[in-house]
Amino acid sequence: MIDIRRAAQAASNDAGWLQSRHYFSFAGYFDESNRFFGPLCVFNHDIIAGERGFGAHPHREMEIVSVVLRGELKHEDSAGNTALTTFGGIQRMTAGTGIIHSEVNPSQEPVELLQIWFLPEQARLKPDYETTHYDTNALRGRWLPVVSREGGPNIAAIHQDVTVSLTQLEPGQVVSYESQAERLHYLYIARGSAELTINGVSNTLSEGDTVRMTNETGIRMSAIGEHPLLALLIDMTPQPVREGGEA
Repeated sequence: MIDIRRAAQAASNDAGWLQSRHYFSFAGYFDESNRFFGPLCVFNHDIIAGERGFGAHPHREMEIVSVVLRGELKHEDSAGNTALTTFGGIQRMTAGTGIIHSEVNPSQEPVELLQIWFLPEQARLKPDYETTHYDTNALRGRWLPVVSREGGPNIAAIHQDVTVSLTQLEPGQVVSYESQAERLHYLYIARGSAELTINGVSNTLSEGDTVRMTNETGIRMSAIGEHPLLALLIDMTPQPVREGGEA
C-alpha cells in the first residue's frame, strides 16, 4: 500500500521565530488516526530563526533524531553533553528514564532541521546522546545510511529496528532501494521534486511531500525538474508500537 501525503496536508505552525510542518500529531495538532506509523511518531520540518530555539525542557521514553539541513544547531543536556551540529551531522538522543535538554540556534542565520522521534524497543533505557558526521559528498547518487540499530562508522546507533538513509540527486539521476516486503518505509522529499516508481506505478512528488509504504519493495526514485533532490527514507519494523512512550 502506498499512502502519499502532500506538504499542504501537514499541520503548519508559524511562531515568528519558529516555522514548522508537523506530519504526525504534535503540540497543538492532534489527530488520533495520525499518531504512529510503526514506531515513528514525530516528523517535523523546523526552521529556527537566528539566536532563538527551544530552551531547557524534559523528555523521556523516546529516541530523538535531529537531521540538520542548513545552519547550526547547538545541543546541551542535563547529562553534561554539548554539541554543535551543521549539515552533515546527526544528533541522536535516547531520553530513556528522563533527560532535560535544549536545542538552540547560536548563529544569526536560520537553522533548518528535521526532528524525528521513535518509540524505543524497550522501556527505561539509560539516557544517552551522540553526534555523528557523514560525508555529504557520499549522498550523491545513492542511499547513505546515517542512523541504524547497529550503528557504525559515521552512523548513529538507535534503540529501535529502523534505518534512516539520505540521498542527493542531480536532475535525471536515479536511485533504487530494495527491502523486505514486510518492512514499513517512510519517504520524505526535503528539497526538489521526484518521480517515485513502485511496482510499475509512478507518482510525482514535490518538496515537503511524504509517502508511507506498507508491504512494498523495489522503490525507484528519480530527480526531476531543474533543481537537485534531497530525500530521506526510513526503513523500519512493522511491529505495533509499545504503548506508554512519552515525549
